[in-house]
Amino acid sequence: MAYNETLAQRVRETLATQRQVEEKKMMGGLTFMVNGKMCVGILDEDLMARLDPAVYETALTKKGCRKMDFTGRPMKGFVFINPAGTKRQADLAYWLGLALDFNMRAKASKKK
Repeated sequence: MAYNETLAQRVRETLATQRQVEEKKMMGGLTFMVNGKMCVGILDEDLMARLDPAVYETALTKKGCRKMDFTGRPMKGFVFINPAGTKRQADLAYWLGLALDFNMRAKASKKK
């Protein structure tokens, strides 16, 4: 699968002020790791965001947001946001802000 390079560039520009940002191709798209932890990604035209499970249900009520069901089973704390929900820079900044906020408290995956 490919990913939207324009959206990827917008994410890069927004994350430019963060320390330790690494891009990895995974899950058929592009993932942005912040401080060694998955933060956001892009799959096709959608933004994927890792959010605090405490704000998950509220996030699902926002424009363009849906459960991340990449494997056929929704993953709590992970959402997809379609282009309607990231079209405006303020909307993209909202989602990246939520993901970055949780990233500070999220646990890193164990290295294999």
